[in-house]
Amino acid sequence: MIKYLGSKRTLIPRLLEVFGAGPKSPRVIVDLFSGTSRVGHACKKAGYRVLSNDHNSYAETLARCYVQADLDEHRDEAIRRIGLLMEVSPKAGYFTRTFCVESRFFTPENGARIDAMRDQIQAWSLAGELHVELEAILLVSLMEAADRVDSTTGVQMAYLKSWAPRAKNRVTLRLPDVVAAGPNGKCTAHCGDAVDAARMWANQADLVYLDPPYNQHKYVGNYHIWETLVRWDAPEAYGVARKRVDCRERGSAFNSKPRIAAALGDVIDAALSGQRVKRLVLSFSDEGYLSRADISAMLEPRGALELIEIDYKRYVGAQIGIHSPKGKRVGKPGARRNTEYLFVLQRP
Repeated sequence: MIKYLGSKRTLIPRLLEVFGAGPKSPRVIVDLFSGTSRVGHACKKAGYRVLSNDHNSYAETLARCYVQADLDEHRDEAIRRIGLLMEVSPKAGYFTRTFCVESRFFTPENGARIDAMRDQIQAWSLAGELHVELEAILLVSLMEAADRVDSTTGVQMAYLKSWAPRAKNRVTLRLPDVVAAGPNGKCTAHCGDAVDAARMWANQADLVYLDPPYNQHKYVGNYHIWETLVRWDAPEAYGVARKRVDCRERGSAFNSKPRIAAALGDVIDAALSGQRVKRLVLSFSDEGYLSRADISAMLEPRGALELIEIDYKRYVGAQIGIHSPKGKRVGKPGARRNTEYLFVLQRP
């Protein structure tokens, strides 16, 4: 899966342990801030039915591949189409110009290959040849292939002064780790507001998992290239990183210190509005705008609350400090570790 700020990759064993604990193991889990879908993917592998949501298009595509799509239905055709994509002749276009010439996220050679393969996926889609889940598998295959040859520290706010060694490799597609259908019903992926999704699924879920943004970092800004690759809308771009112009406008209350408490409270209210939901698990960080005490005060009146603290290694960008576009360090490295909190609420 793609490199991702805030990824729960190393926490997944503990999360699965927490999800499966309690008086009654859940069958249906709602993931309201799905991100890379690492958690939803692991839950589907574990046999849960997963209802996944995120408000970014690239995250919905990841969830459609890793949560909604079933391997037994799409494997053979996905492999065939991936083979065809690898044979497409390179052709430079918007992606190459924006992310390889006006910026240096990828080599122009790889940019031309990405352009051509993405154009081919678009052509198949417009011709009605692709099921929406198969399209997502192909898009994720291309996204992950591009991620393996980028020249960044993991986020797309800037690129490295000199090419990363991996950037010189040829972009190569692989079949993503799509999961077979599970025993508890069809998993789904949704793109929308977390409150709306929570209300929509309030009477279908046994457990709700929340992993919201917790400080000023906007995920669409950190991963704007994936948003453009999925949408394929050739947006106006700005700045050294050539971000989508709508990154300036697309915000979240979770990225605002004055608004995050009310936003989280609204999501919790919506998630617990159904009688079926018996457990809520909230993942947060000690680097967030809300303190442990703030969140505990929100949850304690609603049931029995357990707090789990996990020592966690921070992402590489925080460890190397802030650099100018010319590669000069202009900020000091931050702390190398932080604390991740898991708030586990058991309703009466």
